[in-house]
Amino acid sequence: MEYQAKYITPDIKLSSYDDKLFKSDIMFDEHMLIWFISGETKIIQADSTYFFKTGDIFLIPRNQLATIINYPKNGQPHKTVVMHLTIERLKKFYEKIDIPKKLFSEHKIYHFNTHPLLESCLSSLIPYFELEGNFPEHIASLKITEAISILREIDPNIDTILANFDEPGKVDLIHFMERHFMFNMPLEKLGYLTGRSLSTFNRDFKRLFNTTPQKWLTKKRLELAYYQLTEKRKKPIEIYLEVGFEDLSHFSFAFKKQFGIAPTALLK
Repeated sequence: MEYQAKYITPDIKLSSYDDKLFKSDIMFDEHMLIWFISGETKIIQADSTYFFKTGDIFLIPRNQLATIINYPKNGQPHKTVVMHLTIERLKKFYEKIDIPKKLFSEHKIYHFNTHPLLESCLSSLIPYFELEGNFPEHIASLKITEAISILREIDPNIDTILANFDEPGKVDLIHFMERHFMFNMPLEKLGYLTGRSLSTFNRDFKRLFNTTPQKWLTKKRLELAYYQLTEKRKKPIEIYLEVGFEDLSHFSFAFKKQFGIAPTALLK
């Protein structure tokens, strides 16, 4: 994988992948505003799947689990401008703005359909990536403030996301794991998202599922793969990333160990 990233500040970067694809299971600690220059991306969440292409602009809120698969397209690399909207910067932005005290954010990705104001703001960053030396912080701050202001103009409800500074609270572990088992996350992250320390997460998991997280996750992912192969008639190469495996050969080995038959043979 040929990956390159140019930063004009720690919060603004130009990202480029030249290989066939790049897959990652992520949970961002900050909101990510992304503008597509070229390539395609498939983002899979518990309840939704999104496809983004050249010209698209979208916001991935923080603390949401997702599988992201990036593809080059038509001989062009997967290239994006990425802006981090940090909690510190957002708190400063909202300190003089009167907003409702109770904010309920949806677990979804926000797509802005190549809005001209937002596209103009993000595309104006491109020349800065060629500058030599340090990029002035006050100019970067102005560009990020401009982007936040445009987001609020486009979607008045975006405050429910951007102005919500709460940390995840304790949630129903069974419900959470049944919806998110396909994401490869460290157990510390899963504990954080369910409002638990790692030790409490492991203790609650063993009590509720009567097994370890690793064994349960592998079994659930293989069961989902079996369903995709038998009911949806998909090929192993189409599903192994989406059900939570990083390597096709490892997926095939684990599948045969679980079900006594190779996934390719199952299709026949």
